[in-house]
Amino acid sequence: MSLFRGFIGTVSKVLPEVPKPTKKPGFNEKLIWTVLVLVVYLAMTQVPLYGIAQGEQDPLAYSRVIFASSRGTLMELGIGPIVTAGLILQLLKGAEIIKLDFKKPEDRALFTSMTKFFTLVVILVEASAFIVSGTYGRNLSSQVVAVILIQLFVAGIIVLLLDELIQKGWGIGSGVSLFIMAGVAQTIMWFTFSLVPTGEGPLGIIPYMIDSAIKGDLSNVLFRSNNLPSLFALGVTIVTIIIIIYIEGIRIEIPITSTKYRGFQGTYPIKLLYVSNVPVILVSALTANLMFLAQTLWSSFNRNNDNALVNLMVTYNSTNPGAGPNGGLMYYLSSPRNIGVNIDPLHAIIYVGFFVLLSLIFAKVWVEIGGLSPKEVSKSLLNANVQVPGFRRAESSVESVLSRYIPVITILGGIIIGLLASVSDLLGTFGSGTGILLMTSITVQLYQTLMKEQLETQMPRLAGLLGKS
Repeated sequence: MSLFRGFIGTVSKVLPEVPKPTKKPGFNEKLIWTVLVLVVYLAMTQVPLYGIAQGEQDPLAYSRVIFASSRGTLMELGIGPIVTAGLILQLLKGAEIIKLDFKKPEDRALFTSMTKFFTLVVILVEASAFIVSGTYGRNLSSQVVAVILIQLFVAGIIVLLLDELIQKGWGIGSGVSLFIMAGVAQTIMWFTFSLVPTGEGPLGIIPYMIDSAIKGDLSNVLFRSNNLPSLFALGVTIVTIIIIIYIEGIRIEIPITSTKYRGFQGTYPIKLLYVSNVPVILVSALTANLMFLAQTLWSSFNRNNDNALVNLMVTYNSTNPGAGPNGGLMYYLSSPRNIGVNIDPLHAIIYVGFFVLLSLIFAKVWVEIGGLSPKEVSKSLLNANVQVPGFRRAESSVESVLSRYIPVITILGGIIIGLLASVSDLLGTFGSGTGILLMTSITVQLYQTLMKEQLETQMPRLAGLLGKS
């Protein structure tokens, strides 16, 4: 471990880094930096990669929302390397394969450097996999391969630095969350208002409804063929957002008192979605990586669906791989995204069951490794000079109170969040069910962060008192 620490310490000296602000930026300055980061991200989603084949369908289209990526552009990899590297290292840390004490500043710095270094490795691995799989065309010259690899690597570093800029206090919230929110919101706006012709009228449902009304035929507005945006999908999207906002507000409040400030009384909230959207991120990241691996194997060894071993994992329509898997294990683990008459009931049931089961498992795992277990929370409360009235100021007493709620809420939250994401995805929501869930949760959190930032700017003493509580 000491050798590994030395290696990471040496590498960290040459890794690109955004400096911390010498003094805390004001609210307006943070807002400006956040908007600039968002503008750069949106610009990168529109800049095409040089040297790739254009116009091909995207077999990974439905998995891109979790990575805030855009096919054939500088944001091809999106935040995938950051999310993948961070989650793997968090799991290794939680399983104590990597032994670090986050109470020590040097260990926190080491973990940050490890995450950044591993992210760069993942960028190279994923970029190479995209090239090898034939995503950008086949028989590419070595010069073109080198140019594509350099573009993806540099773009990945820029995304990493944009996220670090927000995380280090220059902006508001998290860069990764900001990109996910922007990507999903962009998709919703596109499916709602786009004027791009499709052969069946405008792509966006609002222009399509206007066009249909002018023609005097609204029969196809509720449901449209070829999975085009429909009035039904728009309604499901709106209803899903409302449900998520409502569920975000459901919580159990445990009364607490401060042993440091006499007379202070408050509550410790345990939200129904106790682990937030982490289980859905983990499930989606796992599925997306499995889908990418399956698509790479199929492109490389099974273009004619004649490899029996690869067929067990996935098969595609050779003339239309962009339509998604049509057989193998990945067919059942991918979203049908079609509630029409041609839907495969077994496919839908297995997909929803798989998503909910994994969400439940990851919820329970994340509570243990993410410092959210009753034992860890009781330690945090006692360290903050807080106790539960009517119980001894002892870790076992506080833990017993929290154990009444946290395990049950973890299970309920994992099931609910898995059902919300998978069923709404099955119904064809704009931006996918997972995307809507992430966007809504992130927007609520960003709003709360904005309110806190404003409070700190206008009433710093009150904000300081609330922070201590």
